[in-house]
Amino acid sequence: MGEGLLVVGAALGDCVHTAGVLNFLAVARRAGWHTEFLGPAVRVDQVVQAATRHPDLLALSYRLTPEAAERLFDQLRSRLADAGLEAQRLVFGGTPVTAEIATRSGLFEAVFGAPGGLTAEEYLAGGTPATAQQTWAQTLAERCHQKAPRPLIRHHFGLPDLEATVAGIERIAAAGVVDVVSLGPDQNFQEHAFHPERMDPAQDGAGGVPVRSLDGLRRLYAATRQGNYPLMRCYSGTNDQVALAEVLHQTIRNAWCAVPVFWYSELDGRSDRSLEAAISEQGELVAWCAVHSVPVERNDQNQWGLRHASDVVQVATAALAAGLTIAAGVTTYVLQMMLNNPPGTSPAMDVAKMSAMEAMVRGAAGEDVTVLRELRAGLFSMPVDEDRARGQLASATRTAMLLRPHILHVVGHTEAHHAAGPDELISSCTLVHQVIDDALLGLPDALADRRVAGRRVHLMDEAGYLLNAIEDRFPGTLAGDPDALAAAVRSGYLDAPYLAGSGVAPGRTATVVDGGCDAVDPDTGKTLTEKERLALFA
Repeated sequence: MGEGLLVVGAALGDCVHTAGVLNFLAVARRAGWHTEFLGPAVRVDQVVQAATRHPDLLALSYRLTPEAAERLFDQLRSRLADAGLEAQRLVFGGTPVTAEIATRSGLFEAVFGAPGGLTAEEYLAGGTPATAQQTWAQTLAERCHQKAPRPLIRHHFGLPDLEATVAGIERIAAAGVVDVVSLGPDQNFQEHAFHPERMDPAQDGAGGVPVRSLDGLRRLYAATRQGNYPLMRCYSGTNDQVALAEVLHQTIRNAWCAVPVFWYSELDGRSDRSLEAAISEQGELVAWCAVHSVPVERNDQNQWGLRHASDVVQVATAALAAGLTIAAGVTTYVLQMMLNNPPGTSPAMDVAKMSAMEAMVRGAAGEDVTVLRELRAGLFSMPVDEDRARGQLASATRTAMLLRPHILHVVGHTEAHHAAGPDELISSCTLVHQVIDDALLGLPDALADRRVAGRRVHLMDEAGYLLNAIEDRFPGTLAGDPDALAAAVRSGYLDAPYLAGSGVAPGRTATVVDGGCDAVDPDTGKTLTEKERLALFA
């Protein structure tokens, strides 16, 4: 701390831009320093005159051309020397190009404005970058607590080559912008990790990194042991899930397990398991996680939304999945909520839907379970045009911040075109950090909007009706009986338009996105209550 010390600040030369130096002085005051501001456009002679009073620190800024900055620094060095003030402590803040000139001058003990450099807070606290001095928490709950009120940043990463993926993770970790590297292995690994004889060599690297050994997993994890030491997590696989969970626990210290109730089965074609078999095995995986204190995320609501299920079905399946998970003994639950899903959902209706989900999940969890909110942009919401995609990423992040996430799952701006490389990933996450910085200054309460609050209540009422109707029709559903749960899908009680032709669910429900996503009568277009919709499947 700087109790009793004096820092004098000024914008140097012809520069009238004072925001940077004034911000530095504000940080210094919070750290206990006395501050004095000489003003904008302060001549070199005036700075030297201030130095004759021997302040503990002179803080200068300059945001104009680098060539002019170089001449000013030369003048300042010469005039300080003439006055016998070479020992005066100086710091500088400016644009990246003027900061580079300041660093080269050797005149300043700290320079602010260069990418990856010290922040004012770090300098005034002792001059060590946070990423170097901090011990980074290595469990999900502890990391969330450590970073609060900022959310953790998670991003998917996996290139179709192991060496390139290891090198990419090293670069990402060193950048310090990601808290969770979400490892994306290829489909061969996800489906046949324990049966290499079933792998199709032509599909190696399809969808992610072709991991084929425990050593490969350990190398990927070792790549995170630098920078801000991000956590790592991985897909749960679509076969042999408990065995894979044990491997991931041992090799990459899997930060949490993400596994659905209904999906990764014949329902979506990602596995040849029957719906009943997938529900049963995935229930066993959740029970294993409970025993080993591994947090669990169930992503059913996202999968239903991707197939244009109504908001009511999404909220109901979120509550159902959470209830089954918590009943299995899991004590840290990750509620992932995908915005813009289906595409065309408005920010207002997204907030209503997600707050309804959280309320119902917390109702199922009780006070002894930690529920962590995870928000992400919709997979199908990213435009192919890179500039528009960046805009969509920023927009979705701002909407997500209205819901006070513990985790932000960043969908990179290249998603609609290609899987992000390390530099593109870092760019997307850096953009998101800027939106977070702004949002933490203060956002309005979206639930103060009567439309949003009314929609939230409506979705909770309708989702509650649907869950009760399912349990009445198929007893044992809420207790996790695989046959009852599968029957709820096969009967159409849980249904979505894009499941038509699946041979598993009817796919006969019609929905319309008009801000929110609602079930409608396929003939008249009239919005249906759940009682009316379920009558179609009686």
